[in-house]
Amino acid sequence: MFNKVLIANRGEIALRVLRACKELDIATVAVHSTADADSMHVKLADESVCIGPPSARESYLHIPSLLAACEITGADAVHPGYGFLSENARFADILESHGITFIGPKAEHIRIMGDKIEAKRTAKRLGIPTVPGSEGGISDDEEARAVAKEIGFPVIIKAAAGGGGRGMKVARSADELEVALQTAKTEAKAAFGDDAVYIEKYLGKPRHIEIQILGDGQGNAIHLGERDCSLQRRHQKVWEEGPSPVITPEQRAEIGGVCARAMADMGYVGAGTIEFLYEDGQFFFIEMNTRIQVEHPVTEMITGVDLVNEQIRIAAGQKLSLKQSDIVVEGHAIECRVNAENPATFRPSPGKLNLLHPPGGIGVRVDSHAYQGYTIPPYYDSLVGKLIVHGRTRTECLARLRRALDEFVVDGIETTLPLFRTLVRNPSIIAGNYDIHWLEKFLAGEAAKNA
Repeated sequence: MFNKVLIANRGEIALRVLRACKELDIATVAVHSTADADSMHVKLADESVCIGPPSARESYLHIPSLLAACEITGADAVHPGYGFLSENARFADILESHGITFIGPKAEHIRIMGDKIEAKRTAKRLGIPTVPGSEGGISDDEEARAVAKEIGFPVIIKAAAGGGGRGMKVARSADELEVALQTAKTEAKAAFGDDAVYIEKYLGKPRHIEIQILGDGQGNAIHLGERDCSLQRRHQKVWEEGPSPVITPEQRAEIGGVCARAMADMGYVGAGTIEFLYEDGQFFFIEMNTRIQVEHPVTEMITGVDLVNEQIRIAAGQKLSLKQSDIVVEGHAIECRVNAENPATFRPSPGKLNLLHPPGGIGVRVDSHAYQGYTIPPYYDSLVGKLIVHGRTRTECLARLRRALDEFVVDGIETTLPLFRTLVRNPSIIAGNYDIHWLEKFLAGEAAKNA
């Protein structure tokens, strides 16, 4: 096991990793920008190192500063959390060259799954169902027309190196294709420095379903069921739940088994999430995230498995401590991302927390680095914390979530709590009747009513 882990991140995920390390009796090093000197994980870590000014490019994304922090403190492993350098293959390679373990997958797997075109090819080769579309990047309008004609309109054009909705355009007819293609390529180049794009069949009312996996790189891999992340705004997840209201146990076992076998064949190391669009009983691979997810507590609540603990153990060379038969999905869990944003316009609302009263009680978990008197800085994502609630059934979970949301008090800044208080009482949400477009249509309707 490692002697000392440097946590190359900030906010709630840095605190989450720190807690796992403490339970494994591993010393911790917190790194922070000058803006995060008062963050909770900095206060609780065994050691802390300031790595630069507020700009992420000059601190959390600055590899030389992180390497220097490892050398100063003698850290023998780095946990990257999510975001920042968590899916940066070069960072993993550099750490390895310095004899420091990257707590995550092999660099080659990060590269493969970081390229959407190569990821789709790999998924297809491993037997994972994929969305009909181009085999590789689209080079010109003529090739785009040929692919679109073969798979049928509407189609979606996506950036090969992208994510978060950037470089993503829908063409509903041949007349829209050329403009959509050029716009997607321009956006992809601006956002990712790479204008490579590919085309897929656009699904009308899919759900976003993701499968959590763990692999040890020693021939063993398991799945831990699914999370339904269909409530999204601008391709950003807002509310996640597990198990999905529309997936049967038989479907879970089938698609989960496909994913686990694929990861075992690949020799995948650590935690990962294989993401699908789901429509009319069919799963279509869209991407794989080679890191811990923001919404990982949903899986922890319904399986009882500490995913970060497993990540660390696997990175230290240990085999999976669990077999597939050990994984039992019990009850239902929902996570709400409480952001420092206006609940109607989603305009960021950084500032000082004059009052913070998180909810409690049975089945309620709050993952947050915030505390009363803490200032949410304007330089990073606006996450204040995650409210995760578990119940024996989805109905009980929703009732518990309503109660917890009503208990949650944040004063001094605006948050998305009012939105969640509305959603948890909405008949479509209560019925589990929603898709990836539902939330944006709902928000547009609310905005029109209030105009």
